[in-house]
Amino acid sequence: MSTATSPSVTLRQVERLVTGQPTSDGAGVKLTRVLTQDLQKRLDPFLMLDSFASAKPEDYGAGFPNHPHRGFETVTYMVAGRMRHKDSGGHEGLLQNGGVQWMTAGAGLVHSEMPEQEAGVMEGFQLWLNLPGKDKLCQPWYRDIQSDSIPEVITPVGEGEDPRGGVRVRVISGHSHGVAGAMHRPATDYPTDPLYLDLHFPAGGASMTQAVPAALNAFLYVYRGTVHVVDDQGTATPVPRQRMAILKNVGDAVMLQSERSEEPARALLIAGQPLHEPIAQYGPFVMNTREELMTAVEDFQAGRMG
Repeated sequence: MSTATSPSVTLRQVERLVTGQPTSDGAGVKLTRVLTQDLQKRLDPFLMLDSFASAKPEDYGAGFPNHPHRGFETVTYMVAGRMRHKDSGGHEGLLQNGGVQWMTAGAGLVHSEMPEQEAGVMEGFQLWLNLPGKDKLCQPWYRDIQSDSIPEVITPVGEGEDPRGGVRVRVISGHSHGVAGAMHRPATDYPTDPLYLDLHFPAGGASMTQAVPAALNAFLYVYRGTVHVVDDQGTATPVPRQRMAILKNVGDAVMLQSERSEEPARALLIAGQPLHEPIAQYGPFVMNTREELMTAVEDFQAGRMG
C-alpha cells in the first residue's frame, strides 16, 4: 500500500493505546467503557465513550430506564439493533441499524433508552460530548438521524491497493473528503462541529488520509479487524479490535491502513476542539463547579428537569 502524502501534510502519530473497561450501566446492560473519566482532560471535550455489542438478550434486554442528564450532549450510534428513546421534553424516537440519536441535555432531561427487540445482535456506541459553560443550561434539544440520512463517501483507491474499492466513510459530523456530516449544531458555541466518522475498510485492505488539525483532540476506536496508523516515515502502528488509539497533538492529518485480510475492518475516528474549562461530574450531571453540581441534584430531586 502506498504511504505517500503531500509534502505539506504532517501525519499524526499514536500517543498510546487504551483498553476499555468492562462494566454495566442502566438496568444491568453489559458494555465496555472505552473513554473513562481519567481521560476527560486529555480528550476534552469528550467525556465518555461506551461500546456495547452482544447477541445475548440477557446482556441488554433490561435497557436504560428513566435517568437524568444535565450539562452535556449524548450521541448514540446504533450499528445493529433497535432502541426506543423517550424523554421528559416530549421527544420520542426509534434508533435502529446505522442511525444516530443526538441529544443536547442542556438544562436537564430525564430520558429512557429501551431495546425494542427480544433477540438478535444489539451493537452500538454512546459518546458524551461536553458543553461550554455558557451553554450548559441551554434549552434541551433532540434529533434522530436515520441511516439513510447519513452522507457517505468512498475514498480514492491508493497505488498497490485492492482495486475493489477504497474506504467507505460515514460522515456523522464534521467533514471528510469534501462531504459534510449529517449533524450540524448552530445552537452551541463550539468553534467547529466535532468530527465523527465511521470508517468501513474493505476486505483486501485499503488506506485513507483524513484531515485532523493538531488543535483538535482526537482518537481512533477499532471495532472490527485491525487498523494501522501510519506516520511520516511510513511506520505503521497497529490498533487491534476493541482498542482506542489516542493521537498525538502534532500534525494536521491522520493516515489509516487496514490489513490485507479476508475480513473487513471498521473503526470510529472522533476529534473535537477542547473547551479548556473545569469539569465537575457527578454521575449523569457534568458542570463546571461543585456548586453547580449540587444545584443539578437539587433540581432533579425537585422534579425540575423537564
